[in-house]
Amino acid sequence: MLRQRLSDDMKTALKAGEKDRLGVIRMMISAMKAADMEPTAKGPIDDAGIIAVMTKMVKQRRDSVEQYTNGNRPELAAKEVAEIAVIEAYLPKMMSETEAKAAIAAVLKETGVTSPKDMGKAMAALKAKFAGQMDFGRASGMVKELLKP
Repeated sequence: MLRQRLSDDMKTALKAGEKDRLGVIRMMISAMKAADMEPTAKGPIDDAGIIAVMTKMVKQRRDSVEQYTNGNRPELAAKEVAEIAVIEAYLPKMMSETEAKAAIAAVLKETGVTSPKDMGKAMAALKAKFAGQMDFGRASGMVKELLKP
């Protein structure tokens, strides 16, 4: 579904002459195809895989924005921010901290995880269920907090 949406949006951007948006969409499609061909991939990646690729692209661009800002290159930082906006339009809405805590508590209950040694099981379930909707770096801290004795 997401793959088709990207293809359709690429055609629309091409017809409308939106060069910047078109470039970012082509970059996303290229990254998606590269992920399809990775040795660990068993054929084309699904929507969750595509979301993971896009999330990684956003993270890379946020790092670049920080570096460009620190290096006094506002024009390059602005370009990266514009790319982030295009990519994020395809990602699911990120959960608020309250929503994330509720989702984590529900997953802990579902999986029966009650101790920090089973944290990997909880994180795997969260990643499978909420890919692209949650910052898993922060989620890890929340899981640790909820599993404290």
